[in-house]
Amino acid sequence: MNTETHTAAAELRRPRFDLGRKLAEIWADLKREWVSYLFVLPFLILFTFFIVIPVIVSIYLSFTYYNILEPPRWIGASNYRLLFVDDDIFLQAIGTTLKFAVITGPVGYILSFLLAWLISQIPQQYRFFYTLCFYTPSITSAVAMAVVWQYLFAGDSKGLLNYFLMQLGILDEPYLFLQNVDSIVPVIIIVSLWMSMGIGFLAFLAGLQNVPKDLYEAGAIDGVKYRWQELIYITIPAVKPQLLFGAVMQVVFSLQVFDVSVQLVGLPSPLYAGHTILTHLYDYAFIKFEMGYASAIAVVLFLMMLGLNRLIFRWLGRD
Repeated sequence: MNTETHTAAAELRRPRFDLGRKLAEIWADLKREWVSYLFVLPFLILFTFFIVIPVIVSIYLSFTYYNILEPPRWIGASNYRLLFVDDDIFLQAIGTTLKFAVITGPVGYILSFLLAWLISQIPQQYRFFYTLCFYTPSITSAVAMAVVWQYLFAGDSKGLLNYFLMQLGILDEPYLFLQNVDSIVPVIIIVSLWMSMGIGFLAFLAGLQNVPKDLYEAGAIDGVKYRWQELIYITIPAVKPQLLFGAVMQVVFSLQVFDVSVQLVGLPSPLYAGHTILTHLYDYAFIKFEMGYASAIAVVLFLMMLGLNRLIFRWLGRD
């Protein structure tokens, strides 16, 4: 009896969601801060037009059969059932994409931060040169990068890597780096890491250069003597917003591996060894023109990115 009484009392004390009161608060906030909302209005319009509406349309199309020539036809969850039950290539693509994400995500993230930290330690006049050297691969077209890496990993004796390995006596005959299913994924990971010094790397560098010198002086008074102590106890906490931004960008980059894979090993790759989720989406959207099925793939990829980003925000976003 006492338990039921306490439960009923707790239910009465629990604040109930009042939609009318919530809308009134939002309207009052809009009237009070209307100048601020006016400044962000152009962004909100563009964000709604180019992000929110396409996402909603894609979710709707994922429950339809749509081949561009005929109007979308509602088929319920058939695309998702086919995707997770009958499409073995998609399941293989998920495994390959997660393998990319697990390796290129953390490694690229740590590598970007360490390189940015090392560059921030050198004199100001040399920083631009080193920054340009590491940032250039990320803004270079994957097609141009593929030409260089295809020469390096070419499967004949004229391939640069094969030539040196044969000269050193490690290989007796050329190894097919871009045709062997065991080496396709490592090659794409290496190239992806080479191109991963992008916006996150620049954000790290900008954050590191703006850490107040007073913090280091205060740390020295408190007993911080070595660079690694400054890095752990002062630098990393001071650049936490940049770390969060870089982590989000790295997750997005690692799950969007597409052009490097296609340019290096083709579409489809041998035995689908380099097939990623985005490659699978491109195959169904722009080669087979099954837009409904491609939309289901896009929704799954969107949910994966959303879930990983929420985990990152929960991990790095807390104070």
